[in-house]
Amino acid sequence: MDKAPQVKLHSTSHYFLDGLNDIGVEYLFSNFGTDHAPLIEEMARWKKEGWHYPKVLNCPHENTAMHMAIGFAMATGRGQAVMVHVDAGTANSAMAMHNARRGRLPLVLMAGKAPYTVRGELPGSRDNYVHFIQEPFDQAGIVRPYAKWEWALPSGVMTKETLRRAHSVAHSDPMGPVYLMLPRETLTQTWDEAAMRAFPAERYGAVRSGAADAAAVAQIVDKLLSAKHPVMVTSYAGRNLAAPALIEEIARLAGVRVFEANPLYLNISRASPCFSGMMPNIAEADVGLLVDVDVPWIPKHTKENPQTWWAHIDVDVVKECFPIWGFASNARLQGDSVLILKQVLEALKARATPAFRDAAAKRVEAMRAEGNERRAGLAKQSADKGKAGAINPNYLCAEISKAIGDDAIVVNEGIRNGPVVNNQIMRSRPGSSIGFAGGGLGSSSGTALGIKLARPDATVVQMVGDGGFYFGNPSSTYAVSKQYKLPIFTVLFDNSGWSAVKEATLRVYPDGDAKASNEFNALLAPDIEFTKICEAAGGYGERVDDPQAVPAAIQRCLAEVRGGRSALMHVRIPVL
Repeated sequence: MDKAPQVKLHSTSHYFLDGLNDIGVEYLFSNFGTDHAPLIEEMARWKKEGWHYPKVLNCPHENTAMHMAIGFAMATGRGQAVMVHVDAGTANSAMAMHNARRGRLPLVLMAGKAPYTVRGELPGSRDNYVHFIQEPFDQAGIVRPYAKWEWALPSGVMTKETLRRAHSVAHSDPMGPVYLMLPRETLTQTWDEAAMRAFPAERYGAVRSGAADAAAVAQIVDKLLSAKHPVMVTSYAGRNLAAPALIEEIARLAGVRVFEANPLYLNISRASPCFSGMMPNIAEADVGLLVDVDVPWIPKHTKENPQTWWAHIDVDVVKECFPIWGFASNARLQGDSVLILKQVLEALKARATPAFRDAAAKRVEAMRAEGNERRAGLAKQSADKGKAGAINPNYLCAEISKAIGDDAIVVNEGIRNGPVVNNQIMRSRPGSSIGFAGGGLGSSSGTALGIKLARPDATVVQMVGDGGFYFGNPSSTYAVSKQYKLPIFTVLFDNSGWSAVKEATLRVYPDGDAKASNEFNALLAPDIEFTKICEAAGGYGERVDDPQAVPAAIQRCLAEVRGGRSALMHVRIPVL
């Protein structure tokens, strides 16, 4: 007599946790709701059994959860999972989804869905008032403009394949966020273990960009060999830590000026003689390389040379998410910029003549002199300390640069003071400077936490204006910092308003009524004691009004951060 088949039943929630392990998720940044009851029950069961699943970090606000995942991905390249509550949590996550998509950062955003059964027909059916009001006609539409892929899990039997698909799409170049919805009844379903197939990365994993066609590389090298004024403009090549040294070597060998345009990462040491600043000067360029950059310059304000020959090397040359873009190039090489630049370097070395090397070396020396002059100008700007209640941001950033050391990671959301941060805080090591890719303010708080999670030994310094600080849900930030022992150093530029709003109005209407009346609708409440927010979560807060007090205040804050708790230095700069 045949033996009866052995049936081993588990819930969809069980296979969901197992599937997260399969795809290598390390952290689940969560803001749970009533839709997650089956998952919470399964987590408790796994914990009782001693089984491993991704570490859950509970975040009081979705903005914190999402930007922690973003920061972790920026520091490691590994996308994590975020769990939020139905349509409400999705809406709170939408801004960060925009930032993740613009930054080409992988993450899997997952949300529950309101139960679809009304009278208890299935386990997990509606049992609460909110279950009737939390179901829109198109929940995914909230984040669809920013998601590479979206789906609702149709059946528990598809759990592992769905998670693998989500993870692979998120990590395929150009990378980006994806969105998955989990109906509550589906999470409660039970399935035989024998019905669950494996979907290994070897057969279902992500696809990454590669090198370029040899003929296209040869064309670039031909142009560089004959160039008199070559330039490079880059923004996010430094997401690969091998890129800065490679860019430096090419720049020195070929005498190329390197500009960082709205840098999202450090792309070349800012102490390099070939580093030429953040404002691309391309008027005299005869050959130019655009390398991993979205907006190389603002055409309205930049003098271009119509004769410049441009090559664009990028993981996303066509800018598939931009409805309109507008930057021309003669050669377009889509792929991994590090692999392509290695090809360029190898070919340059093979073909470089003594005359070429000599001409390039002379250009490098000329750039060195220009760089010294530029840095002298920056030092002159920082020498003015400002006055009581109106500390000069240049001086502030120069003092921070002296104090934090080369190993610190600076997260820059200074916005209108962002260029001051980049210019005055010297960064030279790969991964030591993190910028802002999207338009959703409030990113730096969670991003700093996520980087600290990925790099626990690093000092993480958040530079943020008061406007961006509000958007970053700071009470949530410091609560997470305390709960999970992730101390960060926040430097808050307080000008009591949104300078970007004022400056935008003046650019469009330089002699308008808003200027004449000084009415820009950009002022925020004055004299807010921001330090209390950090202190409420056990952190250290210090308000600084006197320029003379800046160096000692920085040291006190750093001592607190290195001792294990977050510190907020609230600095009064000139009022808007």
